[in-house]
Amino acid sequence: MLELVSGCADIVGAWRCGRVGCREFYGALMPSDPPEFTAGLPLKRMAAGLLIIDSQDRVLLVEPAYKTDWEIPGGSVEAGESPWQAAMRECREELGVSLTPGRLLVVDWVSPRYGRTDGVMLVFDGGVLDAVQAQRIVVPPAELKGWAWSTPPQTRQRLQPLLARRVNECLQARADGSTRYLEDGVPVS
Repeated sequence: MLELVSGCADIVGAWRCGRVGCREFYGALMPSDPPEFTAGLPLKRMAAGLLIIDSQDRVLLVEPAYKTDWEIPGGSVEAGESPWQAAMRECREELGVSLTPGRLLVVDWVSPRYGRTDGVMLVFDGGVLDAVQAQRIVVPPAELKGWAWSTPPQTRQRLQPLLARRVNECLQARADGSTRYLEDGVPVS
């Protein structure tokens, strides 16, 4: 039998307090959302990527075949897929290597722009790739022209400003052990 933990008067209070007993109590009482409600919710893009560095702290960037700007390895999170799983899948697809994503470095909300809804971009620590692992990289020619290790000045030159800011924040988060929340690549908190 589920019991309400004292102090939570309603479902909003239960979710805010975070105590498992409260959430289970109210969750058991609430029916699932009707499909028409869920269908009417706003859509957000979601993508996940990896910050991969080498022993010299250079960032691994990929050069897409379909546009002029470089990116970090990653891509869209597919339906039913977690961001962590997407980062791992995209790494296999884009680099031909299997890496297990580490901790979350950055969450970046990106405002809507022409032709795109707003989105949430997550970047995980891809770790340090050694020379032997780097030799195993094989990029799919239909998707990528190539890849390169990039110093901070090269990273700023190759990436769009928003992504350059995000990567810089990822490097700082990796160095100080934090996770950072950004909006359009700019720290908010």
